[in-house]
Amino acid sequence: MAITDWPAAERPREKLLARGANALSDAELLAIFLRTGVAGKTAVDLARDLLERFGGLRHLLNASASEFCAAHGLGEAKFSQLQAVLEMARRHLHESLQAGDVLTSPALTQQYLRAQLRDEPREVFAVLFLDTRHRVLAFEPMFYGTIDGAAVYPREVVKRCLRHNAAAVIVAHNHGFPLHNA
Repeated sequence: MAITDWPAAERPREKLLARGANALSDAELLAIFLRTGVAGKTAVDLARDLLERFGGLRHLLNASASEFCAAHGLGEAKFSQLQAVLEMARRHLHESLQAGDVLTSPALTQQYLRAQLRDEPREVFAVLFLDTRHRVLAFEPMFYGTIDGAAVYPREVVKRCLRHNAAAVIVAHNHGFPLHNA
């Protein structure tokens, strides 16, 4: 049965408009992104299949172009669209903090750093530069390494602190694997 034949309250797009995006399942959100299904499958059915195949939304979003495009119903156009959406989300988060938002909690700081470093396949040492009110001045990945280590030069960190006129810094690294909830 086509989604258009479903009761309006069960259709993903209408449900989103009526109740907000947080009321939707991962499959429903993905179905809205996909817009259409494939022969014999609605967009929601296709989304469920994709989530199962990739092991969840995070793995689907982090799939390489070849992995993504190998899935039935997906191709380069959808991959490009998805990468654009992901980059817009990253920039939105970065822009909201760059606009002078204060890092008011460790959780907010972790969320910001996770968004910046989570997809790095190798070790990254980064610095978050803050003013006296803990507003973000800049975020810079400063040193890159191999899968399990990166050389860090404190003198270079201090130079960047002075350049940004930072009153405080938060240093972070990803241990060569994506940051995730502990």
